[in-house]
Amino acid sequence: MERTGPPTRMTGLLAAFSAALLAVGGLAATAPGASAADAELARNGTFEAGLTGWSCTGGSGAVVGSPVHGGTSALKATPAGSDNAKCSQSVTVKPDSTYTLSAWVQGSYVYLGAEGTGTTDVSTWTQSAGAWQKLTTTFKTGASTTSVKVYTHGWYGTPAYYADDLSLVGPGGDPVSLPAVPAGLRAGTPTSSSVPLSWTAAAGATGYNVYQGGTKVLSATGTSATVTGLAASTAYSFQVTATNEAGESAKSAAVSATTTAGGGGGGSGLPAHALVGYLHSSFANGSGYTRMADVPDSWDVIDLAFGEPTSVTSGDIRFSLCPVTECPNVESVAEFKAAIKAKQAAGKKVLISIGGQNGQVQLATTAARDTFVSSVSKIIDEYGLDGLDIDFEGHSLSLNTGDTDFRSPTTPVVVNLISAVKTLKAKYGAKFVLTMAPETFFVQLGYQYYGSGPWGGQDPRAGAYLPVIHALRDDLTLLHVQDYNSGSIMGLDNQYHSMGGADFHIAMTDMLLTGFPVAGDQTKVFPGLRPDQVAIGLPASTQAGNGHTSPAEVDKALNCLTKKTDCGSYATHGTWPGLRGLMTWSINWDRFNNGEFSKNFDAYFGG
Repeated sequence: MERTGPPTRMTGLLAAFSAALLAVGGLAATAPGASAADAELARNGTFEAGLTGWSCTGGSGAVVGSPVHGGTSALKATPAGSDNAKCSQSVTVKPDSTYTLSAWVQGSYVYLGAEGTGTTDVSTWTQSAGAWQKLTTTFKTGASTTSVKVYTHGWYGTPAYYADDLSLVGPGGDPVSLPAVPAGLRAGTPTSSSVPLSWTAAAGATGYNVYQGGTKVLSATGTSATVTGLAASTAYSFQVTATNEAGESAKSAAVSATTTAGGGGGGSGLPAHALVGYLHSSFANGSGYTRMADVPDSWDVIDLAFGEPTSVTSGDIRFSLCPVTECPNVESVAEFKAAIKAKQAAGKKVLISIGGQNGQVQLATTAARDTFVSSVSKIIDEYGLDGLDIDFEGHSLSLNTGDTDFRSPTTPVVVNLISAVKTLKAKYGAKFVLTMAPETFFVQLGYQYYGSGPWGGQDPRAGAYLPVIHALRDDLTLLHVQDYNSGSIMGLDNQYHSMGGADFHIAMTDMLLTGFPVAGDQTKVFPGLRPDQVAIGLPASTQAGNGHTSPAEVDKALNCLTKKTDCGSYATHGTWPGLRGLMTWSINWDRFNNGEFSKNFDAYFGG
């Protein structure tokens, strides 16, 4: 959210993928001759049995009859969006043994490799193979390694590649049996949208799959997991299976749990369809200052912009009204507080918004976290506010290298923010209203990129809001991503969408409601939010921010998402009549623009 005119915004990542290609590639090693004890260990490396034994990410793999290197079949795998079309299988091996991996490939940027070796994982690749080309590499297993994963993959944005006659030669490992069926599955205390599960470790297991109503919903490496994204006051049935390189066990006995009523961190105090707006309370800009008492009745949530820190890392948040020298028509503090009470008496929610364009907040230490809690509490108490809006922008949130799983973040600025908000929620109770206003760069971009990436070089802010949203989803009243000041973002259709029209809002909102694999990893899926937790963020006028959307296009987006009409070329993954509403920057700019935004909202929802 900006104080003055629209600033230059982030429009893409900083990743240098050409360098990454060189970094992960390697020269093919010269393969030593096989010994008499060696055997062919790859299963169905000729693909004559279809994809039996192979697993390809995102359904990217298929078996074709042409071109082939040998026999009548070969693998064709097609990268799409953030999926590099990785096809793999786990193979049983012996510890402290040497293996030779080879395959015939065709296409641009085709990779062959092995991971989980227990020593140094290996890969080799070809930049361009117009005809069949053989790739070969070798590796040695570690002292306790009994299984490795061999794989092929392509590269992002390139055409399909082909592979055939894949071979892994070396000493055969001892056969591995299927793991035992997990026992002792039990459900913990449910919330309105999640159920924690735990079970007893199964003999021979290296991982577990959790099923909800017979459908796999997540994987885990330990003996507990939490299923999220559930509906309130709903009964669910869960089972768990154990996995290892031999396959998957049968399902455990089922356990049932019912989610609690309500939820959403105070969302029940809002109307079915709510209008959220930011009020320039601490500064003036070209839109002019609007007194709290003069805020039109259309606005259901009023975010006071902004509470800002005394320094980037202090955690000490301060808020004060706009100085008279800057805002000649500013009311007194007493008048401001009285107007807040009047708005609340009329059913409106008034929040303090922390951050904004200029208010960089980095809670890098526990001391800063605790100061944040105490200083924000002081503001809420002094003005009698209903809750908190988190509008961290710029460099407030970024992920440390190696922090790769949004479900279990390790970066201090992320972990401390989550802890601070949970403390505030616990202090103020169920009526505490919590909203967030991240930019698309920090949320939807996470479908393609997360943090600095597996090879480094990406912007560490990419997707950095996802762990915060996920950890606080049971406390979250509203998420209203800023669908403006944004570069083009890839949607779930693996196409890029640009701001300014209905299509952008449809695609971006569909991602929030449907959920998506983070950085294309199907084992790390960000679960969709409830529709009553989601509002669409837009600029109120052409002066308010880049990406202004006309009222007609706003109506098209709402029609598509709530009625599945006017959808254009994008196919949504559901219909959500319970979508909470709209957010805008800002109330001031809307008044400057003769109330076009709020009047259109009222007309659409009958306000």
